[in-house]
Amino acid sequence: MSSSAFTPDFYTAKLDPSGQQCDAWADQPLLHSLEAGSIAWPSSCRNGTCRTCLGKLKSGSVRYAIDWPGLTREEQDEGYVLPCCAYPQGDVVLEDPQP
Repeated sequence: MSSSAFTPDFYTAKLDPSGQQCDAWADQPLLHSLEAGSIAWPSSCRNGTCRTCLGKLKSGSVRYAIDWPGLTREEQDEGYVLPCCAYPQGDVVLEDPQP
C-alpha cells in the first residue's frame, strides 16, 4: 500500500464536564488535536518535560512515542497524561483543565 493511500485513524477527544470535543488523530499528540479543535489547553514545552499540559484521562487510553513521558508511575496509575506527547488509542475523555 502506498503512503498516499494511508489515512490515519481518528477518534473523539471530549472534555468533562464542559462537553467540548474535537477529532483526535492517532498519528498526532492530543495537544495538537485539541488546539486544532479550538480547545484551549495549557501548554509550554511540548516535549513532556515541563508538565504544564498535565491532565487527567477519565476514560480511554493513550500511548507515548518517548520512553520517559515526564510522569511518575503513580501519576500514570491515577490516570494522568501529558497531552503534548500522548497519542490516542481510541476515543478519550479528559477532565477539563484547571483554570
